[in-house]
Amino acid sequence: MPWDVEPGFGRWLLIRRSITKPEELAFYFIYGPHDTTFAELVRIAGTRWAIEECFQQAKTETGLDHYQVRRYDAWYRHITLAMFAHTYLTATAAGLPKALTALSPSVPARSAVCRHT
Repeated sequence: MPWDVEPGFGRWLLIRRSITKPEELAFYFIYGPHDTTFAELVRIAGTRWAIEECFQQAKTETGLDHYQVRRYDAWYRHITLAMFAHTYLTATAAGLPKALTALSPSVPARSAVCRHT
């Protein structure tokens, strides 16, 4: 049966309501260790948005989605290089505000979220 779980594991349905639009709901079907706390489930579900944002930025900035799949090894190389480039750009952007702020206090501080603008 699809609802069966291994010993020590459980299933949960987490429903999240938008703060700005209370009528919008997000549903998470969760499978994990039985002793997982509610706070951990909420925290992990919330990290999904940061991960989605990073992938969207990688698509925009490094062409993560610009490939034609013909062979697995070519796809794997493209994805690896695009993600490496995004990591490099993010790490470079994270270090720039400190150096630029010392030169000009008018430069706005950037968020610690994965981004390069």
